[in-house]
Amino acid sequence: MQVTLKKSISNGSIDNVVVLCNSLSVLDNCPISNEEIKYIGDNLPSAGAKLYVFNRLGYFTMVCYYNSSDKALETHQTLRTEAKKLHGILVENNISEVSVVGSEGVSADDFLAYSEALILSSYTFDKYKTKKGAKLDNITLVSETIQQGDIDKLMNTCSSVFACRDWVNEPIAELNAETFANVLQEHCNGLEIKTTVLNQQQIEALGMGGILAVNKGSQDEARFVVLEWNPGNAVNTQPIALVGKGIMYDTGGLNIKTGTYMNDMKSDMAGAATVAATMVAVAKNKLPISVVALLPLTDNRPNGNAYAAGDIIRMYDKTTVEVINTDAEGRMVLADAIAYAQNYNPQLIIDVATLTGAAQNAIGKVGMVGMHRDAEQEMAELKNSGEQVYERIAEFPFWSEYDEWIKSDVADLRNTSKVPNAGMITAGKFLAHFAKSPFIHLDIAGVAFYNDNSTMYGVGGTAFGVRLLYNYLKNKCENK
Repeated sequence: MQVTLKKSISNGSIDNVVVLCNSLSVLDNCPISNEEIKYIGDNLPSAGAKLYVFNRLGYFTMVCYYNSSDKALETHQTLRTEAKKLHGILVENNISEVSVVGSEGVSADDFLAYSEALILSSYTFDKYKTKKGAKLDNITLVSETIQQGDIDKLMNTCSSVFACRDWVNEPIAELNAETFANVLQEHCNGLEIKTTVLNQQQIEALGMGGILAVNKGSQDEARFVVLEWNPGNAVNTQPIALVGKGIMYDTGGLNIKTGTYMNDMKSDMAGAATVAATMVAVAKNKLPISVVALLPLTDNRPNGNAYAAGDIIRMYDKTTVEVINTDAEGRMVLADAIAYAQNYNPQLIIDVATLTGAAQNAIGKVGMVGMHRDAEQEMAELKNSGEQVYERIAEFPFWSEYDEWIKSDVADLRNTSKVPNAGMITAGKFLAHFAKSPFIHLDIAGVAFYNDNSTMYGVGGTAFGVRLLYNYLKNKCENK
């Protein structure tokens, strides 16, 4: 994707152009006729936005008219939705290049929200297709209020989102724990991200029983990846730790998944991909904040030596866990990573995971489930960032009663609840046991992978959470 910035566009342009405007008066200076302006005026949307398309028989001139709301965040989401519609029209008409013109009166934030969504909508995963479809390759942004630095930061974030989607969309046959660790090492090379990859023997030496237990049924070795971004001008003395679930493929283990539940399980490493992509965006845009990411990577297979219900596992921090269900493997690997994160004395731990079907059942595929312990202010800031980028968090309670549901009769904890309710909360409670620092748990099970093309996230891996975490960290820097 090539994105360039211009300050103006010729009125006689023969390019494919979309003019973003919120006032009819500015259209006099745009490449449309008086009759077309009158048509728009006679057909204005009562609310929201509307796209007007004028076919020039060789190129298109379009106008996206929107009503500015008192609530800027609602306006931004309206513009993102309209940008997705625009992308559909461009692809349908085999248009690979377009200019987006921000007319007078359009704020920089409105223009960037629309442009970002158009860029993100252009993502395709066609690596394995012999015949490629129509694709938007070049976008020219025309604005007097936007600076090149704004575009550079936007593209750095979008390219990180694209990387995350690529990683999630890759099949396990091409991207197992070892190859993903190598890909991350190569991707972070030159970004001043310190990358440490622990192999199977090192994981064993550390006594990471959760990762090792899940890995027992696999033909591939596990990996544990640590990414550190520690700039000299960091606003924090203690890092923020991001932990991502990296189950490269989940069969359910001996408690094997039934029906079609395995179809999208290459996406069970979306948490790790999200956290890694966030680190890349932070480094590319050189945010002055210290962050460490911890990624436990393995697949979960029902091999003859696989861990089984009834096993008791000794974790990295010496906690013992009774295995009730081998399909509750994500929390096993995350627990070791969260406990290991304490070595960095973090001010906050945030884990991101495709953890429970209960999360999706609770709120559907429109947002993520979140909960916290001793991190009320941080959760409020994270939820605010979620509203800003429209990757929203539904906060659930973390009451002490739930702790009783995960106590084992034969070990310290059990890996699933005694009670068949609130599974997303008890999973979070399990993880919170291993965190000594303030802790936030984000369950992205419903939003990590989509099977339809109705939003700017498209089909497949969504990278839902990358923009959220990046925005949260950026706000941390700006508010210091």
